Amino acid sequence: MKKTLSSVISIVVLLVMAGVAFASGEAEGGHEGNKWVDFAKKTFDFVVLIGLLYWLLAAKMKEFFTGRRAEIKETLEKSVEKKAEAENKYREYSEKLDKASLEIDGIFEMIKAQGVTEKQKIIEDAERTAKKMKEDAQARIEQELKKASDQLKVQAVQASVQMAEEILKRSITAQDHETMVKEYMEKVVIKH
Repeated sequence: MKKTLSSVISIVVLLVMAGVAFASGEAEGGHEGNKWVDFAKKTFDFVVLIGLLYWLLAAKMKEFFTGRRAEIKETLEKSVEKKAEAENKYREYSEKLDKASLEIDGIFEMIKAQGVTEKQKIIEDAERTAKKMKEDAQARIEQELKKASDQLKVQAVQASVQMAEEILKRSITAQDHETMVKEYMEKVVIKH
């Protein structure tokens, strides 16, 4: 920033010197000298205006974009954390499902060792139980995934709404607010 400020000051000094040189030549040059003096004055005014705007707005713009970048980064990090939590729950339920499948296999082997008639009944019961357990486990997994997904969506929406509110608060002026209220009132009066 110091380099930029010194560059702007150098340009301003150069333009002032050029303006003085043209102004001193004005007495001899006539109309053409006036054009150069006017040009130098306008250029000087423009450079001063640009320098003033830069001095006033550069820090605030940098601060705004830095803050915005940090907010987006934080939101993304939270989303990644929630996704990791959902994946962990999914793995946990998958492991439970695998354990249930292993237990069912053990029951199946035990039933095999028993009598033929009894064996058939038990096998059918075990298969029904296994199917039910798998369906229940799958349903629980889906519920947890849906719950985690819904929570992520709610949090993303809340974060979006909060960021939108902040952006609107920063960008809407009192005059904009008055204009929106007037337009709304006109629409309501026209409809009713």
